[in-house]
Amino acid sequence: MQPSIYGIRFSKVGKLYHFDAANVPDLKVGEYVVVETSRGRQLGEVIQTVENPPAPPEGTWKAVERKATPGDLLLKQTEAMINCRARASELQIPGVKIVAAEYSYDGSRLTFMFSTETEDKVDLKSLRKDMQKLYPQTQVEMRQIGPRDVAKILGGMGACGLETRCCSKFLTEFSPISIKMAKEQGISLTPTEITGMCGRLRCCLVYEYEQYVAARKELPKRNKRVVTPDGEGKVVDVYPLRNAVMVEFETQEARTRREYSREVLEPWDELEALRRKAEAPCDRHEGGGCDCGKNEKPEKK
Repeated sequence: MQPSIYGIRFSKVGKLYHFDAANVPDLKVGEYVVVETSRGRQLGEVIQTVENPPAPPEGTWKAVERKATPGDLLLKQTEAMINCRARASELQIPGVKIVAAEYSYDGSRLTFMFSTETEDKVDLKSLRKDMQKLYPQTQVEMRQIGPRDVAKILGGMGACGLETRCCSKFLTEFSPISIKMAKEQGISLTPTEITGMCGRLRCCLVYEYEQYVAARKELPKRNKRVVTPDGEGKVVDVYPLRNAVMVEFETQEARTRREYSREVLEPWDELEALRRKAEAPCDRHEGGGCDCGKNEKPEKK
């Protein structure tokens, strides 16, 4: 039977996993299906049809068991999360927040996702044991997640005004972000300007970073001297996305500034080097036979 590969996602904004739906006819994007995973049977949403899938990672594709029914979507995850939060409060575990609860489709596994205020490991054996007693028919797990994942699950409005944060709307993976990215784009380093709701550097700092780096390579840096159609000046500001710079001219009367695109600029240091080379006498003048037209070097005393 010819494989029919679909991309399936298990959370609202998560990674896509490929499954073979050859045994499930008329499957459409947007429908929910039941599949077998390494974490038990899971409920997933069909996101896309894969026309030219890569080779399966384990030799064969895992199969889609069947389409989900309305009853499959009624697992009591919210109730489990509330019970776990209440028990954690009773145990007075400091610095721990129960963020969400996630059942596997068949109810055989219940995972509680939690975050902590510090990077230190937290002992939640007693909490897990109590929840295992409360849900004896399932295998209870405690999984720690980072602050970015917490923001992704909770959602909410972004600092830029978007109704849904990027992490909850379309980001499936978190890219490494550094303070250098903000500096390269000329963004204020004030914490409130570059920090997201999760308390980490904003994910959007990486969006235009590569474009800024590429543009800056073609533009002169600040404090470099350049030659413009209006004369020599010093670069005081750089506008990478406009492919332009602000040049300051010093005259006896006052200082003036004008913006120029990269196409009309010439580097002052290169022109100066060419000028000095042109004015320098030829080394072969003393030996004679040179027709370069330059003045001969003065005689040595």
